[in-house]
Amino acid sequence: MQELPKYPVATDIAVFSVEKNALKILLIKRKHEPFKGMHALPGGFLEPDDPSLDACASRELYEETGIKNIFIKMLHAYGDKGRDPRGRIISIAYLALVNSKELELNKPKTSEDAEWVDIREVGRLAFDHNKILEEATTELKHEIMNSNIVFQILPERFTLTEMQRVYETILGRKLDKRNFRKWAKRLPIRPTYETKMEGIHRPAMLYEFKTHTYARL
Repeated sequence: MQELPKYPVATDIAVFSVEKNALKILLIKRKHEPFKGMHALPGGFLEPDDPSLDACASRELYEETGIKNIFIKMLHAYGDKGRDPRGRIISIAYLALVNSKELELNKPKTSEDAEWVDIREVGRLAFDHNKILEEATTELKHEIMNSNIVFQILPERFTLTEMQRVYETILGRKLDKRNFRKWAKRLPIRPTYETKMEGIHRPAMLYEFKTHTYARL
């Protein structure tokens, strides 16, 4: 029988959030070489006991940040030569969108630190994680326009203005209010017939998602 090549497999996770109208990414500080002390995306190697790649990504995310039980979506595979100085390593990248206010970053088990960083202030990352982050950001912009993933970050009840601000922050541009509200009818949301004061304007209707399960539009 032909001997199979042995290339280690890893997972990396780009976890995004929105804080104070800024798009943020969750980064860890590497505890060991290579790139000791540098920022990187959370992630690590597939272990024999991991039942799936998704399980590996979830386990690594928990071990390095303390975050668990969140929705993650597979993004892309990375396996270029030279992406890791230790040798040829194939990494499966994931993305997630979460409400950071509802999550607590615990003391990491396998990294020095974990923190939310404004995506505009991200510097040089370990390995090819700048490339992964760039492609994950592009995919996130596509996702919020073509799926209901935004429910992951909004409060249980929200105004259309609050939802529009989240879209504007992720897309990095202003949106026309009338056009956005017309487009938002595609989303599986419904009015609660409760209201909320927003500044000096009349009370705004609160909405909620009909389902909290990820789905394409």
